[in-house]
Amino acid sequence: MLEDVLIAPSILSADIANLGQDLEAISTADFVHVDVMDGHFVPNLTFGPNVVKAVKRVTSIPADVHLMISNPDDMVGLYLEAGADVVTFHWEAATHAHRIVSAIHDAGAKAGISLNPATPVSALDAIIEDLDLVLIMSVNPGFGGQCFIPGTLRKLRQVRALCAERGVNPLIEVDGGVGAANAAGIVEAGANLLVAGSAVYGKQDRAAAIAEIREAGRSGLTRRA
Repeated sequence: MLEDVLIAPSILSADIANLGQDLEAISTADFVHVDVMDGHFVPNLTFGPNVVKAVKRVTSIPADVHLMISNPDDMVGLYLEAGADVVTFHWEAATHAHRIVSAIHDAGAKAGISLNPATPVSALDAIIEDLDLVLIMSVNPGFGGQCFIPGTLRKLRQVRALCAERGVNPLIEVDGGVGAANAAGIVEAGANLLVAGSAVYGKQDRAAAIAEIREAGRSGLTRRA
């Protein structure tokens, strides 16, 4: 696994009317997390490919696009054309997961699969070797500002064990209720990429918020068994 902690602020918590300014404010981040919701797979409607294009126009930070949509098989190409650097789709929504992963790789992007809180890690068994990223949802997807589900830590340990068993090193990302207060435990359990929405954009000094979460997470690296 990567021996550092990466931070991906979610623009779900940003001011979209001032997107350029809010992206400049997170220039020390490792990724920009773009939550795409379709109002069907999850009960909210957010961003489309045009927002990804806008992100790519105004920042050099890689775009980490999280598709919370019911038809990723049909829609993934639009986000690849928009310039997504990483595309993560939900296992629960995919009809042909391997085909989607191949399409993402063929476009030169990184491929990830996300698991909802009730989806077991065993769902990754047949595809873990093909993934660049595994996203474990620590809330039920659809809204920002939710509380972290404690059972996520157990799932992170299971993902880390599966990766060690197979000899692979995808990024292990966590999304939902992440902040400086719980970053150490999340990283200790196995994560190395932390999505933070309100924990970054809810603070006046976004760079300081990113640094605080990163440093808290790094303390978890030292506690890993």
